[in-house]
Amino acid sequence: MAVKIRLMRMGAKGHPSYRIVATDSRRRRDGEYIELIGNYYPCDSKDNTINEEVALKWLRVGAEPTDTVKNLFSKAGIIKKFNDEKMSK
Repeated sequence: MAVKIRLMRMGAKGHPSYRIVATDSRRRRDGEYIELIGNYYPCDSKDNTINEEVALKWLRVGAEPTDTVKNLFSKAGIIKKFNDEKMSK
């Protein structure tokens, strides 16, 4: 099973909000997911929440983040922590 970390669309028309989820890559975009990692609100960036522990857990296991999620993780400093962990081993 290939696991991806991607966005799941929520919210009303014209006011999107997204959940950052770990899901099987064969599932549909808004289908079932394995675990919720955080929330992303493109209209109001200060309300974004990412559970760093869960995100790092899935990156360690080998889950592949999409480009947008990778950018969000970079802004939150999660990618840097993950790379530092890999380099220290």
